[in-house]
Amino acid sequence: MSEEIVSTEEPKSIFGRIGLFYRQVISELSKVVWPTRNQLTTYTAVVLVFVGFVILVVSIFDLILTRVTFWIFG
Repeated sequence: MSEEIVSTEEPKSIFGRIGLFYRQVISELSKVVWPTRNQLTTYTAVVLVFVGFVILVVSIFDLILTRVTFWIFG
């Protein structure tokens, strides 16, 4: 991996520090491996199905606890 050499001398002004920050952010974003449209669609579908499954499980658990509570306390 090639690492970018950044000057150890800090810019004195606030604008110099802000500029350095944004240059570093852009440098890091260029290293990101972005998903393709197909991967993004697949990942989104998996997340939505999983969230739906969790909602179903929690709803059933809530229904059972509600009925048990009403049965005990009338």
